[in-house]
Formats: sequence, C-alpha cells, structure tokens
Amino acid sequence: MQVCNAKMRFISFIGKGKKLGVILLLSFFCMLIFNSVQAQKLSTGSKKAAKLFESAEAMYQERRNAEAATELLAALEKDPNFVEAHVLLAAVYTDLRQAEKAIASYKSAVQINPDFFPPNYYNLGTLELTIGDYQHCKEHLVQFLQYNGMNTKFVKLAEHNIKVCDFAIAAMKNPVPFEPVNLGKEVNTADDEYYPGITADDEMLLYTRRIKDDKNYFGEQEDFFVSRKVEGRWTQNYNIGPPINTHYNEGSPAISPDGQIIIFAACEEIDGYGAGRKGFGSCDIFFVKKKGTSWTRPVNMGPPISSKAWDVQPSYAADGTTLYFISNRRGSLGEADIWMSRLTPEGVWGKVENLGPVINTPGREEAVFIHPDNQTLYFTSAGHVGMGGLDIYVSKKDTNGEWGKPVNLGYPINTFNDENGLIVGASGELAFFSSNRKGGFGGLDLYAFELPKEVRPTRVTYVKGSVYEKGTKKPLSSRFELIDLETGEIVIESYSSKSNGEFLVCLPVNKNYALNVSKRRYVFYSDNFSLKDIKDNSEPFKLNVPLQPVEVGARLVLKNVFYETGSYELRKESKVELMKLVQFMSANPTVVIEISGHTDNVGVKSDNQKLSENRAGEVYQYLIEQAVSEARMKFKGYGETVPLKSNDTNWGRAQNRRTEFEIIGLTE
Repeated sequence: MQVCNAKMRFISFIGKGKKLGVILLLSFFCMLIFNSVQAQKLSTGSKKAAKLFESAEAMYQERRNAEAATELLAALEKDPNFVEAHVLLAAVYTDLRQAEKAIASYKSAVQINPDFFPPNYYNLGTLELTIGDYQHCKEHLVQFLQYNGMNTKFVKLAEHNIKVCDFAIAAMKNPVPFEPVNLGKEVNTADDEYYPGITADDEMLLYTRRIKDDKNYFGEQEDFFVSRKVEGRWTQNYNIGPPINTHYNEGSPAISPDGQIIIFAACEEIDGYGAGRKGFGSCDIFFVKKKGTSWTRPVNMGPPISSKAWDVQPSYAADGTTLYFISNRRGSLGEADIWMSRLTPEGVWGKVENLGPVINTPGREEAVFIHPDNQTLYFTSAGHVGMGGLDIYVSKKDTNGEWGKPVNLGYPINTFNDENGLIVGASGELAFFSSNRKGGFGGLDLYAFELPKEVRPTRVTYVKGSVYEKGTKKPLSSRFELIDLETGEIVIESYSSKSNGEFLVCLPVNKNYALNVSKRRYVFYSDNFSLKDIKDNSEPFKLNVPLQPVEVGARLVLKNVFYETGSYELRKESKVELMKLVQFMSANPTVVIEISGHTDNVGVKSDNQKLSENRAGEVYQYLIEQAVSEARMKFKGYGETVPLKSNDTNWGRAQNRRTEFEIIGLTE
C-alpha cells in the first residue's frame, strides 16, 4: 500500500496551522526572488559575500537552514547592505520558526532598497500578523498593494489580512471577559492535548493527545485519554485503551450526553487503519457503544459519512439525529469545510450537506461543536475575519432554521495564536478549548473558562431517567421519546441502557415536556414535567419510570391527555399520547381496556360526574375513529369518587383530575 499523505494522516491540523501557511507563502516568494536574481548581478560588490551567499542558497534548497543562516550572517559581516542576503536570511529564519529574526531581516531589506522586491512587504506583514503586530502588519500590506502586477491570489490574501488587522485592533480595544484556567497536570502534559468531548453531567472529559510511539511508522500518533471529575476536581488521566486506541491515529471524539456512544475519527497509515478496521481512504469516522463496562469494536460509519476524502472531527447532536463533521471532500468551498448528515426515519444516515458559504470559507474550518441546545454551533476558522490564524466563532440558528452570520468570540479568547477545539457544557456557562498560550505544560493544553453571556447557547439541563419493572424493580431497556409540549415536536428519541435501564439526555430549560416510554410486553408509560423553574444545573432532573407487564389490573394515568378548561373537548397536544394508546392496542390485540375519567371535588358533584363521563367518552370515541374495535373497550366516569391524592391542596386536586385506562381482560 502506498504511504498515505503525511500531512493528511492526522485528525487535526493543530500545531501545523497558520505557521505552516506562512512558510509556504514565503517559500513561494523566495523562489521568485532567486529565480529573478539568477539572471542579474547581485547587489553586493564583495566577492566573498557573494560566494557565502551562493553557498547559503544551496544549503537553503537542501533545508540545511542552520548552516545557511551561519553563511548569510558571515556574508552580511562582509557587506551589511547586501539586500539579497537579508531576504534569504529572512526566509531561513521563517523556516526555523524564528519570526522576530525573520521580521528584522525583512525590515533591513526594505530599508536598504524599498523597491528591490515588492513581495517583501507581503512577507513582512504576514510575519508581523503571526506575532500580533497588527499596526505594522497593516502598514506593510498596504505598501504591498501599492505595487502593480502582483499575484492576484496574494493580493486577495493581503486585502483579507488588512481586514484582520482592523478587526484585531478594534477587538483589543474592547476585550471580552476571559480568565482561562489550565485544567492542570491531571489532564495536560508536555504533549499536545486537544479536541475535548464531555458528557452532559460534566463528569467525563474525553480528549485527543498526540504522543510519541515507536510502533507507529511515523513515530507519533493520536490517542484518546480520559479524566473524570470527582468532588469538583479532575482525576489523573488515563489512556482509554483498546479496542478504541491502537498504534494508529484516533481522535476528535464526540460523546453522547450519557457517555454511552463515542463517534470519532481514525486515520489510514502505511498498512491501513488497524486490525479489523476497514476504511475508505485518508481519515474516516467510526463509532463505538458502551457494553457494560467495556466498549464494542469500532465500526466505520461508511458512506455517505466516510469517504475517500479526509473526514474527521465529528460532533453528535444531543438528540442523536444529526451529525456534523469536517471534510475536504469534493464540493468543499475551501481547504476543509463543515458538513452534516441527518438520520433518516429508516435509521440510516442521509445525504451529506455542506453548511454553505455563511459558515464555510475559502480557507479552513475545523473543530465543529453543536451544543446540546441543537441551535448553537461553535467552530474554528482560519478563513473568517478574526485575530489571525485559527479563531473560534459561534453561529446560531434563526427562526427559519438557517445558520446566522458567525460571530468571533472576541479578544482575548482569540489571539494571534491558534485557538481551537472549543466545546461548551450543557449549562452554557463553562467552555473548554485548547491553546498553545504561554504558561502551559507544553504544546497545546486544555483550558476552561466562563463563556461571555453574549456568545452563550440556550441553557440546557440534563435529565436522568431510570426505567424498571414495577414490583420487581428489574432494570429495563426501552425506547423513550421526549416531546416539547408547546410545539408537539419530538426533541429526543432513544433507548435506555441495556445494563441498568438508565438514560441521560440534555433538554433546554424554560420549557414543558412530555415523556413516553414503551417496551414490548409492557404497558407504555407517559408523564409530563416542567423545566421552567430550573435554576441549578449541577444536579440532574430525575425521572423514575416503572413499567407494568401487560396483564389484567395494569393501570396507567394518561398524563399527557388534556382538555379545554371545564370542557371535555380534547386539546390538540393530547393527540400524541392518544396515538401511543392506539399503537399499544394494535401491538397487543388481546387486550381489553376500560377508559375512566376522574375529577377533583371542586364544584357540584353531579356536574363532576357528568364531566368525567364525557371526558372518558371523548377518548373512547377518538380510539374508535382510529380503528380500535368497540368490543375491546368500554368507558366510565367516576367523578370525584376515586381520588389519588388529598383534595386539600392545588397539587392534590391536579393529580385527581385525570384520565386513565386499565386492562380489564385478555382475550384468547
């Protein structure tokens, strides 16, 4: 097998971002310089300086940069005004990643001969951008644009970077609140840590680390590491191990709110993707599921998610129906774009869609993260106007479901350094990201900070449910759905754990929800609850879900059946739950039920009796209209005679106003 592209074998460009781009552009201009001077006389009159220069040029072409720098410094001692030597020394220092020295050399060149080679101004301004010297960057790029005949591509880049300088200068005058806290030695090391993922309860942090590995063909690779929060502190990290981690590249995890599913990228090496893994080329997207205390073997998500292109950095929507990821596949607008796919009703991932030019640019987008509110998208871009290099942006969906214009998170969250891999906790207050800023443990480290209010998502809380058999308390795996009672929209549809019957999901606060749970051979369960008064996200909103076996005597309150006040007319939001009852009757054709209506003790007793009969009859009639046989049902009103709770409180009276059904027979 052919050795894969070394540049595209990693899940991330992190650490290789804007600095690499600068080197490529400068090298391009340097080739122009030395192709042009071959046909003309050098500016120096010193033969010794010229000989040293020619020696240094050969060394530069062979990437012997340290030796080339020594020769050029010697040449400049012979002739301090040797302009070509200053320019080549600037290129050498750029390749050695010594930006300040490169800048000084370019400044010397343009001071000696301002018109010697106009792209020197572009190179100088571009380097100044990488160290955050915005004012001088803008001045030198403006000078570059004053020359005619410059390459159109670099003219556009210069114009873009002038906008970057203007934005950065204004942003630094209006800083946003920002106090990043390094996650500490329990999480960070001298290696690069980046692309975190976190569970809804903020207790499991999963992230990528680039490590040395002598068993890897290239000598380094990417693995997953985990740290858990115990009593408010991160514990010592550990390698998540096989079957997820190998001696190949795995990283950029998207973890489901309950921590039961991980979707991640794995990349092709010289001999493939690792034992038992199949791929489609470059990097592909895989998933694993938790099974007890271990993980299943990774499975490639396949087309249309994985392709021959570079497909990485997935973000899994909290409702489990949408997957966002980064790809450079055909149709991308730039070097890498954000793409998405939706889960179809058949349970397969649908056609991928590019998020379009509002989000994607001719540059590079990375590190997409969809917040659990499903309305707020965070991502990294080198193409939007920002502080230079990779900056973090946020976009929010409008009322039509379209993504709004991305907003830069501002200075000093973003700087002239590369900022990347931001995720935001369920509460919307705490964010995590990676940065190579000073004061860390080396390379890229993970940091946490309080997100400014202006760029926060809708606050969500996490709801923890436990499904079990009523009576025996045996945990049950079952299908559940959560419905926004205001819109009738199913916001989450999933299954509780096979091992313990639990589920954990994220829901936006300030809303009312319905819960429906169903399992074969059990009576379905319904409930409704409000998250309008949630003030603290530190503890989950808990739901207990006892399921009753299908047997005579099983009874269920239809908690999501509602009537107009003082009437038996069904409200439209009742239809969802009534259809669940229709489906239950269809799935259990031997069941015979009684539908009963109940009231509280407020008002005239006879009126309450009549109202309860009419309400039960209205449900009965609805089921008949849905083709449920009359022979399998009867209805009865009990008025105020069978209270569940005391009628002495508003809450008790609300519990007593209800519609129920009871299994009264099972036909053969």
